[in-house]
Amino acid sequence: MEFEELVEKVVKGEIKLHQVEKYTDKRRATEVRRKALEKKLGVKLEHIGHYSIDPEQLIGRNIENMIGVVQIPMGVAGPLKINGEYAKGEFYIPLATTEGALVASVNRGCSALTEAGGVKTTLIDDKMTRAPLLKCPDARRAREVAEWVKANIDYLQEKAVSKVTRHGKLRDVKPYIVGNNLYLRFEFETGDAMGMNMVTISSEEIMKVIEEEFPDVRYLALSGNLCVDKKPNAMNFINGRGKTVIAEAIVPREIVEKKLKTTPELIAEVNYRKNLVGSAQAGSYGFNAHFGNIVGAIFLATGQDEAQITEGSHGITLAEVTPEGDLYISVTMPSLEIGTVGGGTRVPTQREALSIMGVAGGGDPPGTNAKKFAEIVAGAVLAGELSLLAAIAAKHLAKAHKELGR
Repeated sequence: MEFEELVEKVVKGEIKLHQVEKYTDKRRATEVRRKALEKKLGVKLEHIGHYSIDPEQLIGRNIENMIGVVQIPMGVAGPLKINGEYAKGEFYIPLATTEGALVASVNRGCSALTEAGGVKTTLIDDKMTRAPLLKCPDARRAREVAEWVKANIDYLQEKAVSKVTRHGKLRDVKPYIVGNNLYLRFEFETGDAMGMNMVTISSEEIMKVIEEEFPDVRYLALSGNLCVDKKPNAMNFINGRGKTVIAEAIVPREIVEKKLKTTPELIAEVNYRKNLVGSAQAGSYGFNAHFGNIVGAIFLATGQDEAQITEGSHGITLAEVTPEGDLYISVTMPSLEIGTVGGGTRVPTQREALSIMGVAGGGDPPGTNAKKFAEIVAGAVLAGELSLLAAIAAKHLAKAHKELGR
C-alpha cells in the first residue's frame, strides 16, 4: 500500500494506529502515524519527527504507536570523586532536564565534594520485590500458606523461578495478612537489570505452584500493592526496594565558606528545620531538599523507568557539624530502582549516557554495574543536596534561578 493511501486510511479510522505495522515496516509506520496526526489535527510535528534511533529496535519492546521522539536537553556535572565499594574514581554524571540551574547546582556540589576528598558510598541492600495477593478461606489458612511459602524458598526457586529466568533468584518472602487476604512480598536478586519484568513473570509461576499445593486458595492479583511500585509509600521507605544506598562526606569548613559561601552551622540548621521538621509537618516521605530533581534527570538520561522517580525521591538528608567544626552530610536512599540492562537502557542515546559513567550493559560479575550505578546516583544526589542547602543557607537560591532558570 502506498504511503499516502496508508495515511488517508489512518485519518479516516479505517486502519487503527496500532494496526499500521501490518501494512509496512516499523520505521515507515512511525512516519505514517505522525503524518496522519498532522493531517487530522492540523498541527506540524517537525521536531518530533527528527531522530537517530531505530524504530525497528524499539517498537514492540519499548514503545507502541510510535510517532517520533521527545528531545530533552542533557548536560553533564562533574567530575565527582566517589570512594565506593563498586564505584571508585572520578565520574561525570549525565542529567536530562529542562530546569535551568539544576545542572549548575549539581556541578557545584560535585566540585565541593571532590575538593573535600570525595564521597563515601555504601550499598546496604539490593532486592526487587513483587507482592501477589491470594484470597484464602480465612486468616488461619492464610497463615498456613505463608508458613509453607517461607519454608520452601529453595523449592519455589527450582520449581518456578528457574523455569522463566536465568538471572533472577528468589531470596526471601515477607508475608502480610489482612483478614482472609494474604500478600506475599517476594524479594529477588535481579543482577544488572532493574528486574520488574523478571520478578513479575517469576511471581506468576510461583502462584501456579501455590495454587496446586493449596486448591482452596485463589490467586487474585499479581500485584497486591505491597510491592510497592510507582507510588509514595511507607513500605519501601522502611524496608527498601531496588538498591538501598547511602552517600556521605565530610566537607572542611574552609571549603564550605569559600566555595559554598556559607557555614557548616547554617547548612545543618537549614537541613534540620527544612528537611526534617518541615517534611515531618508535611507528612512527606522525602526528608530531603530535592532528591527527585537529580534522580529524575539521571533516570531520563539513562533509560530508567521514569515512574519510579517517585520512590527514588524517598530518603533522608542529614547534616551536622563535626567536633572539628567541619560539615558531615549524608543522603540515605532506601528505594533506588535502577538497572544497566533491559528496558529503556537499550535505547542508543540512553545507553550512551550510561557509558559516560562506565556502567552500560552487564557487569562482571553480574550485578556489579547496577551497584556501581547506584553509588554514582547517590553521590550525585548528595552533590545536589549539598549545593541546594548551601544556596538556601546563603540566600542565593532565588538569585541563581533568576540568572539561570528564566
